Amino acid sequence: MKRIKGVPECSDARNIRLAKKGRDYPVKVSGVEVVPDPVVRGEPATFKISASTDKNITKGKLVIDVAYFIFHVHSETHNLCDETPCPATGEFVLASQQTLPSFTPPGSYTLTMKLLGDSNEELTCISFGFSIGFVTPNPII
Repeated sequence: MKRIKGVPECSDARNIRLAKKGRDYPVKVSGVEVVPDPVVRGEPATFKISASTDKNITKGKLVIDVAYFIFHVHSETHNLCDETPCPATGEFVLASQQTLPSFTPPGSYTLTMKLLGDSNEELTCISFGFSIGFVTPNPII
């Protein structure tokens, strides 16, 4: 596994990967949906992460880091309860929507997501790839 400077140590991209093979995270990620796919510059994109847990998570934060090839390009932290109804227990979906600037370079990106509990314990850490398309929307006049 290659460590990308500035990006939390989780895993490499393309398919959903756990940070540490064999680690039994309290939150299990079962899928990721990116809409639209590929992401269109200048238009809203939604990242939906399907997960489940046996815990009753009432607080926490979602830490997202994005890399373009080996370059760290974006970081953000969200309150968990702003991204999914709390308490999060059983099956739940984390959903985050963003609009990337029209000057964002097209290509392949890696998104690394850590879910931290209220004591900053790591509940899960995944990484996956997504693409930004080459088409830029026409401005509305």
